[in-house]
Amino acid sequence: MRNKRLLWAAAGVVVVLLLAGVGIVVALRGGTDEPDPVAAPSSAPALVPPASASPAPPPGADLQGPLDLLILGVDTRTTIPDWQPHADAIMLLHVNADLRGGYLYSLPRDLRVDVPAFAKNGYGGGRHKLTEAMSDGAKVKGTDKANVAQGYELLARTISKYTGIKKFDAGAVLTFAGLSKLTDALGGVTLKIDQKVVSQHRRPDGSLRTLRSGGGGYVGPQATYLPGTRKLVGWQAIDYARQRYTAGGDYTRQRHQRQLVKALLTKAEDAGLATDQAKLQAVLDALGDTLVFSGQRTPIEYAYALRDLTPGSLTLVGLPGDGVYSGGGYIGEQLTATGRGFLRAVAAGDPAPYLAKHPELVNK
Repeated sequence: MRNKRLLWAAAGVVVVLLLAGVGIVVALRGGTDEPDPVAAPSSAPALVPPASASPAPPPGADLQGPLDLLILGVDTRTTIPDWQPHADAIMLLHVNADLRGGYLYSLPRDLRVDVPAFAKNGYGGGRHKLTEAMSDGAKVKGTDKANVAQGYELLARTISKYTGIKKFDAGAVLTFAGLSKLTDALGGVTLKIDQKVVSQHRRPDGSLRTLRSGGGGYVGPQATYLPGTRKLVGWQAIDYARQRYTAGGDYTRQRHQRQLVKALLTKAEDAGLATDQAKLQAVLDALGDTLVFSGQRTPIEYAYALRDLTPGSLTLVGLPGDGVYSGGGYIGEQLTATGRGFLRAVAAGDPAPYLAKHPELVNK
């Protein structure tokens, strides 16, 4: 029970981290359901520290930047037997050395990369789409089960190898259902929709569209999102941010996902989640087990370290790319030289000068 209570206490702060760009995968299980023993009352006088004693610094006060954080939105499709999770949203947050500003950018899910071998399940590695690193890593050897945390591990290694970022200080996996719950728990989110988007997955009332007989898409009325500033409920926000069959394709979807993360952070800041534990707990309760954490320090420490990271201090960056073809067929995406240059600048810990030379990468 002690482990469970510690998890929930930490996860409350994790929600704030998530909104700042860090997601968490709920893999911390174990312990017992027995409560911790409570000490019997004592008649001994309480010990009062001397007035001159300095209070201990808050956990995380010693954390220093820069930090690199990995955020994943995972499509689990639990209704499909044997489905292996795919990383549909892959975002990275680079936090500056002063921990007061950062850069949120995306990698295409179909980016062609070298996926390393993975001893945990015997995966041999190879050159594939980035999203497949999650599904290949998630396979549990000898079963048809999926382990999302294990998939995260291989995907993180793959991204580290591609970008040159030596390590991720904290990581994140959140299902689309979890992100929808989070949005609803915050009372919806206000987004400035920048282009018309027609949903492939949802009807105007939010129900799922019907899969076409024999596959090859869906049928039925489609939810449509028109340009303008609009307040969206959970399913609408996630549906809008998921669509890639629209003008600009997956690069547009990446931009919309970054916009959603920033909008959620704004909503959380306005709601005072960082200082109102009751509100934070309500959000946490709504998320249930759709949230999990991976980091070298505790979520509480990261939350304290990132306390000054606000929506206004985040720069949204779009990395350009184009399609890769073999034998006349599409096999994935590749970043342009300009996009790869930004990754090198991040790995070196100094992306600001690079963006000054390439302002077209900044999402206005």
